[in-house]
Amino acid sequence: MTAEASLAGKAPRFVVLDSGCYFSSRESCEKVLGDDVLVLDTYRLTNYDLNPHACLVIDGFVDQQFLYEKRERIQQFLDRGKMLIFSGNLFLPWLPGASLFVPKPIHSHLDYVVSIQGSHPIFAGVDANDLTYNKGVSGFFARGHHPVPSRAEVLLTLPNGEPITYIDRHSTRGTLLVHSGNNLLGYNDPSNTTGLIGKQLKAWVEEEYRLIQARRETQ
Repeated sequence: MTAEASLAGKAPRFVVLDSGCYFSSRESCEKVLGDDVLVLDTYRLTNYDLNPHACLVIDGFVDQQFLYEKRERIQQFLDRGKMLIFSGNLFLPWLPGASLFVPKPIHSHLDYVVSIQGSHPIFAGVDANDLTYNKGVSGFFARGHHPVPSRAEVLLTLPNGEPITYIDRHSTRGTLLVHSGNNLLGYNDPSNTTGLIGKQLKAWVEEEYRLIQARRETQ
């Protein structure tokens, strides 16, 4: 959906900033999100009203210098009880509560082994080996981490406990999901269990957003 189309009818819940890579393209996003997504040119963030939408999705190919300049708008969006998913390597401090990316020192392919921490609906039914290996090669899923803020919920780790994926409900009045790899919404290939991630992430966002709004109504 285009920004103009969203203004004409019900606003999609998801806004994906178009970074110019395939994972943020309309073709890729609609495989998981269907019509419930607006793909927005990154540089329209300056004036575009995000308020009708629930979740902002950003990948690591985005212009982070531009987002650093617009960091107050991102903070304000989240403080209205919204959600943000960032998948990539953060190298400028524009994301509330987040630390910069730390590459993993690699001595063996085993240094890339992914572990699932506990049970979470985003990764329900997903085999950790499918996260670690793609056609027998490791390192595609994550090659480092972002040190987590206080009280973050860690979902996935590397062998020494480095947090690959975490949820932060405390740095803002909304919820952030931060992942140090490719766009999690892009995982929809049914050939292995990672194909479950995209749709399960969408379902989790919908439920998390419902809970955020319910809490705000009682405050």
